[in-house]
Amino acid sequence: MATERTFSILKPDATERNLTGAINAVIEEAGLRIVAQRRIRMSDAQAKKFYEVHAERPFYGELVSFMTSGPVVVQVLEGENAVAKYRGVMGATNPAQADEGTIRKRFAKSVGENSVHGSDSAENAAIEIKQFFDDKDIVG
Repeated sequence: MATERTFSILKPDATERNLTGAINAVIEEAGLRIVAQRRIRMSDAQAKKFYEVHAERPFYGELVSFMTSGPVVVQVLEGENAVAKYRGVMGATNPAQADEGTIRKRFAKSVGENSVHGSDSAENAAIEIKQFFDDKDIVG
């Protein structure tokens, strides 16, 4: 397996409850390295662009509003098979269906407020990373 990078967002429900350190600990315990991290307030334009794949879905407006409602932490994670590994660490979108010990099982409030986002493919990870980080921002 090759070392790869993936993208993560700690969502407003997580930052509001001061869970950045606890979630980072789960990420690192899983063998992923945080090679870039920044706390930001996502603009409406950033959120709309980031989630444009969902623009036709009924929850799009609510998702954009939620993601702009408070600070988020954007991250670049690195490790062996990072995309798949992080998706496993996050757990199912619905925290009720997530495995014990996963981020969403431990910290999510609901399906909508599920604490984290992670890229679904290496290709999407590269696109998502470029939306928030320059190459010079990533130390790894």
